[in-house]
Amino acid sequence: MAVADVSGKSLTELLSLAGRVAVVTGAARGLGAQTVRRLAEAGANVVAGDLDDAATVALATEVTAAGGGRVIGSRMDVADTDTIRAVADLAVSEFGRLDIWVNNAGIFPATGPAIDVSDDFIDRMLTVNARGTFAGSREAAKRMTDGGAIINISSTAGFVAGNGISAYVASKHAVVGITKALALEFGPMNIRVLGIAPTVIDTPGVRNELQPLKDAGLDVEAKLVRSPLGRIGVPDDIARMVVVCASDLAIYMTGSTVAVDAGRLI
Repeated sequence: MAVADVSGKSLTELLSLAGRVAVVTGAARGLGAQTVRRLAEAGANVVAGDLDDAATVALATEVTAAGGGRVIGSRMDVADTDTIRAVADLAVSEFGRLDIWVNNAGIFPATGPAIDVSDDFIDRMLTVNARGTFAGSREAAKRMTDGGAIINISSTAGFVAGNGISAYVASKHAVVGITKALALEFGPMNIRVLGIAPTVIDTPGVRNELQPLKDAGLDVEAKLVRSPLGRIGVPDDIARMVVVCASDLAIYMTGSTVAVDAGRLI
């Protein structure tokens, strides 16, 4: 099965997600919540999954009221594959199909010196960031009977290393590899698999992780704005790219991981 040639469609048609159904993991706040908003604005119906199901239900109420696609919230723990399957089935039972899956859920605790990292810490990082992405992609592909798009949120740490975050680097390099491998396998099913690699994005989770550095007197904000584009990233910078990757604008792309990094990898 080959992807369609969409040369005859207008840009408005190419960008529209009307009639499509999406799942976003880690959707309660930050990047995930903004991705839900943008997908719904583009016309998709969305299931927002997160450990904080109360927050996803509140998000669903907010976004549905704003118009565009309908959103429902559900509990999901990407470390528990049964909940991944349940959310995938919910999308199909509620909306009749599954077209877009965004593997956004992840954790970013600072590792500390690699020589001191425990096995439990490594296992948790790889379970959530790598296995969760793999399992989510697998369960999505099983239900994408008409093809679709899987979008994996990696990190610039999927391309380069950094001191004190060795387990995180390992997990995000794995996401880049998963994206390549599954693009190869799922391509004949008309399923595209793409990655997005953000630089540091200003989210509540990132603020929590950086607070100890600020408390120690480090001018974190000054470091974060050092890029060719001159500001720290915000969730919508990534959410917009998710919409592009999910839409027919990117129909001839698969296997790539796109850096959204304000030029920091140059």
